[in-house]
Amino acid sequence: MPFDPAKPSLLSTLVRHYDELVDHVRRRFGDRGFAREVVHDVCVQLLEKRDKDNVHTPLALLRKISHDQAINRYRSERRSQSWIVGMSEPLEAECTAPTPPRQYEAARELELLTQAIEQLPERCQMVFIMHKIHELPQAEVAVRMGISLKTVEKHLRLGLAACRVYLDRPPTTL
Repeated sequence: MPFDPAKPSLLSTLVRHYDELVDHVRRRFGDRGFAREVVHDVCVQLLEKRDKDNVHTPLALLRKISHDQAINRYRSERRSQSWIVGMSEPLEAECTAPTPPRQYEAARELELLTQAIEQLPERCQMVFIMHKIHELPQAEVAVRMGISLKTVEKHLRLGLAACRVYLDRPPTTL
């Protein structure tokens, strides 16, 4: 593009009227630092793009470009701030640790279950512990103890019933 001294480029107009453009944005948005950043952004835009031809009033066009850039920047900053403010409170994670009253209740239940198991007849106690505590399958308990599978099931029913009695729970909860 040939240089025409009668038609100044947008970039040269921006340089000549820099303070005026900053004041124009500052009056609308209130912050001089913000206004400088906006005018610098406009300068970068002009450097990256080809100069417009036939601009009759370059200062008016620069004011319009600066104003539009300021609005875009302001909206972008508000969106960022609202997201940051919205996230300022940490997400509440559900605590999986038992509360002190629940810990006390669990310790009490464990003590009651221990007493219930200790009160079982010896063979019933062994079947119950092997299956419920050591998690051996009923068939393996029967083989190890030399008893039938039906006898293992009977001892487990008796053990569960004793535990329910000690915990004062209805028969369907265990």
